[in-house]
Amino acid sequence: MSNAAIETVFGSLENYNKGSVEIISGHASHYAFSNIFEVAKKSLPYEKVVVGLNLNYVIETLRAEGQSPWYTAAHDEFAIVMDGEVRVDFLKLDTPLTEGEGTRLAGSVPTGKPMGYVLLKRGHQCLLPVGTAYRFEASRPGVLLQQTIKGPLSVEKWADICFK
Repeated sequence: MSNAAIETVFGSLENYNKGSVEIISGHASHYAFSNIFEVAKKSLPYEKVVVGLNLNYVIETLRAEGQSPWYTAAHDEFAIVMDGEVRVDFLKLDTPLTEGEGTRLAGSVPTGKPMGYVLLKRGHQCLLPVGTAYRFEASRPGVLLQQTIKGPLSVEKWADICFK
């Protein structure tokens, strides 16, 4: 057994190394990870760029910057902050979305009861529950990962992500 220390290094929009694929040899210290920071750096604010795909389920990278539109979904979603600080406001919708897959725009001023907000920092995760509308707000650029089902707002840029 080796006594070599293993250090986990977190990236950010301002400081990252471009990712690569590493062949996993069975050691827990080896892993592969898509370069979400480079994707976010090249994306528009709140553009939902798919970086992981498993059947209809996706992991999307979003550049958090300023205030997003209101979103909703007919299923639960979750978001995790990978860089920065993001506020998430919630509304309990009077008329929740009941059909369709993936994130949808909820309108400029959705009708519903305010539920409060959460303030997420790096590594914090929150549920984006069915029946609600939510919006993100970041005072400086950051990075979100969102788990959802592929939908009309999901953007696939595989040629740009994988081959450049």
